[in-house]
Amino acid sequence: MKKFLSVLGGLALCGAAALAQAQSSSSAPNAKPIAEPQAGFVKSVRGNVQLLSAAGTSRTASAGDALAAVDRIVTGPDSSASVVLRDDTTLMVGPSSRLDLKEFHFNSTTHEGGVLVSLLRGSMRMITGLIGKTNPDAIRVETQTATIGIRGTDFIVQADGQP
Repeated sequence: MKKFLSVLGGLALCGAAALAQAQSSSSAPNAKPIAEPQAGFVKSVRGNVQLLSAAGTSRTASAGDALAAVDRIVTGPDSSASVVLRDDTTLMVGPSSRLDLKEFHFNSTTHEGGVLVSLLRGSMRMITGLIGKTNPDAIRVETQTATIGIRGTDFIVQADGQP
């Protein structure tokens, strides 16, 4: 397995305004309310990207789609997705990837929370948001052979896992 971790220069993205816009534009009049607050939203999609819920429901991802605190993102060849979480953490998932958002919780008042993602295969770039700035120990990335603790704000992980 080839793994690498690369610290890159800082990049600031304003996700809060985009999240508010996505929430207001994607609500359907007859939609049932979500019991748990959403973890974030899909900012952009290129190619074939699927979202798989904890209940096993699969759907094709589109920009503006809500992302639950436990969801799987699967990208096809020549496909990618960008996701913004409520604390402004940005995840860019590369081609032929499978990424599980295993845990996300965030208190917007205290900026306390936690993020746990598992990269099963492919590549991911993460730019940490308020949780990473407040408590870097609360951000964890798992691969099939390692768990990575975050000490920077912008990094890339690649995992050559089984499909």
